[in-house]
Amino acid sequence: MSEYRPGGFLSLPPVVKNLLIINIILFVLTIIFERMGISLFQYLAVYSTQSQNFNPYQLITHMFMHGGIGHLFFNMFALWMFGRVLEEIWGPKRFFIYYFVCGLGAAFLHMLVNYFQIQHLIAQMDPGLVETVLSQGTEVINRGMNYTHGQMRTLNMLINTPTVGASGAIYGLLLAFGMLFPNAVIYIYFAFPLKAKYFVIIYAALELYLGIANHSDNIAHFAHLGGMLFGLIFILIWRKNRFNRWH
Repeated sequence: MSEYRPGGFLSLPPVVKNLLIINIILFVLTIIFERMGISLFQYLAVYSTQSQNFNPYQLITHMFMHGGIGHLFFNMFALWMFGRVLEEIWGPKRFFIYYFVCGLGAAFLHMLVNYFQIQHLIAQMDPGLVETVLSQGTEVINRGMNYTHGQMRTLNMLINTPTVGASGAIYGLLLAFGMLFPNAVIYIYFAFPLKAKYFVIIYAALELYLGIANHSDNIAHFAHLGGMLFGLIFILIWRKNRFNRWH
């Protein structure tokens, strides 16, 4: 049974290295602009398509934004830990495509679930209240406020809460590593050994449970699952095409 012990930070392949640099730079810029009274989240995070803050380019930019130093650290640590191995095996081009397929897939599933949650809530509300949220809710949130009415407050949060982070793409990397090296040992919190295949299964099951349970933990669990799902689809299609070329 092999143990996975990554190499040093200096021996990084190009895509992983540049992803790390861009994420760290944007995190620093977020802090700088925040002190100037400008929120980069309003422009670079991804919003519901029903939000006035939504722009299509956010599907890409949200992957480089993070909500705090802990969020950034754990995502970048996982990118370094798993991404460098996958890029060395697949090469920069395939790894680059895979990373962004997972990131976009994460955003797609999160926004799809978010859409159905919004529609379910709208069906229970007075049309006048819904129209008020749709027409004025973005401005209310941008001022750092929200409605006191329970349904209006929840609807406005669903529509105008930004989503950030590379977590969807990172979960895709975790899935790929588990499929390529199922028996490699990963040390959780640097102390507890666990085979990669079990690590992936446990994390996927946990994200599914938390997503369905709808805990108010401000974590986009279905985005994580979306990254893993689209990563799985990508790998299966790639394997099938490679098999067909050989036969």
